[in-house]
Amino acid sequence: MRSPTLPSHGARRVRNSNRGRPLLAICLLIGCSIPQLSDATERTWFRDGRASSQAREVVATLRAAESFGLRKEDYELATPAAEAARVLSGEQVAASVMDRFDAALTDSASRFLRHLHHGRVDPRAAGFDLPSKEVVFDSALAVQRLATARDVSAAIAAVEPRPPPYRLLKQALARYRTLASQTTLTTLPPLPRRSLATGDQYEGARKLRALLVALGDLERVDEPSDDPVIDESLIEGVRRFQDRHGLDVDGVIGPKTFAALVTPLRERVRQIELTLERWRWTASLERPDIVVNIPQFTLYALPPPVAADASVLEMRVVGGQNYPHTRTPVFVTQIEHVVFQPFWDVPHSIARRELLPLIRKDPAYLARHDMEIVRGASADATPIEPTPQALDEVAAGRLRVRQRPGPHNALGSVKFVAPNPYAVYLHATPHVHLFGRASRAFSHGCIRVSEPALLAEYVLKNAPGDWDLEAIQAAMCDPKTRRVNLAKPVRVLMFYGTAAATQSGVVLFFEDVYGHDDALEALLRAHE
Repeated sequence: MRSPTLPSHGARRVRNSNRGRPLLAICLLIGCSIPQLSDATERTWFRDGRASSQAREVVATLRAAESFGLRKEDYELATPAAEAARVLSGEQVAASVMDRFDAALTDSASRFLRHLHHGRVDPRAAGFDLPSKEVVFDSALAVQRLATARDVSAAIAAVEPRPPPYRLLKQALARYRTLASQTTLTTLPPLPRRSLATGDQYEGARKLRALLVALGDLERVDEPSDDPVIDESLIEGVRRFQDRHGLDVDGVIGPKTFAALVTPLRERVRQIELTLERWRWTASLERPDIVVNIPQFTLYALPPPVAADASVLEMRVVGGQNYPHTRTPVFVTQIEHVVFQPFWDVPHSIARRELLPLIRKDPAYLARHDMEIVRGASADATPIEPTPQALDEVAAGRLRVRQRPGPHNALGSVKFVAPNPYAVYLHATPHVHLFGRASRAFSHGCIRVSEPALLAEYVLKNAPGDWDLEAIQAAMCDPKTRRVNLAKPVRVLMFYGTAAATQSGVVLFFEDVYGHDDALEALLRAHE
């Protein structure tokens, strides 16, 4: 997902006017001819002594930085406003004024392009394990190319992140800014009781209908009803709203749904802005094959770039619980092999913190849960009796606990192994009922997938052998453990975005399950 290099349109080299002074002194001493320096060629943003069309367009873009999810205050020109106004009006001004304006616009444009390309905050400061930029973004070169671009908008777009989710969210941002300007849209009267359903009366029914129409969850009618009764059409709009906001889609206006309905739309704008910032952090990453959006509890398996029109495989997932040691981290990895009927090698932290107290209390716990204690990493290791001494060895990390393959195995019938320092991977699960929940933060950090056979078909399409869906389902049912190495690793991005937009224009919002939005907000404030 590297951003493309800006097209060159005869980029000129920036020359500092002060550099001519030593040359002038030398020529006076030795009698050489003195080159004639032209103000028009020395400055980046001027042509024939007047501000270029590119300068005016770039200034207008900086003043509209909010349309990119940025703050226009960060790009104000460090030059007197009156001088800038004279320059931009096309007036011919003194050389000193041109110099000040030229330097100020270069500085602001450079900062804007850097922020637009890879964000304002280092993702590692936000606790996200994303790799360092593979290629340093040359903002000075980008400014020069922008200053000579025939199409300024296209030149700016060329430095933005390329992933479609970024582009779609940016389009949604403009719409939600307009909605947020209607500050009374979300001011609904309090609920008369804990929840409302079809047939109940609510004095805010008309306002609720207007809100749902504005948000696109309800079709506009020529003559909106003043009837305070919650009718079925209104409930259908509520269901669409619930679906877009990661809520239980039950058509009941309860506390959670009402809280989402009255959330000021400026907060939805901020969710979009923060998610755009995080997409910028991926600018230098290689295009992933799989993206897991943690707050959405959804996995997307993308078609190859050459088949961009092919459908995206989308499925529900379960993510990590909201505790410091169980949250699913944000990082990049790659699936290297698939294991059918896997053992679950219990991480030492889970064995020590959760299992050992239960086993010490009841040694039969292991047998009841198809677990055993073994030494070493071999799959055919000999089980060891759960003596007090053996349990002490487990606590010290010299022995390990594992769960045998079978219907009760925590990993289900298949796991997708992507080596990483967090011991986080994708796998099936016997607890399929959890996929019916709206919020699905139940794991120790790993990603449980709702459609493991379809994901295996996607991952194994380039693996040795004939891995069609029938062969995969047979391997998932076969009690024998089997490992399949991939000919080419499958790239995975664990992402965190509390807003998303679809090709059809539907905008989705999700709970900030780990509080990362609040943390990023604080980092951006410190950056101002």
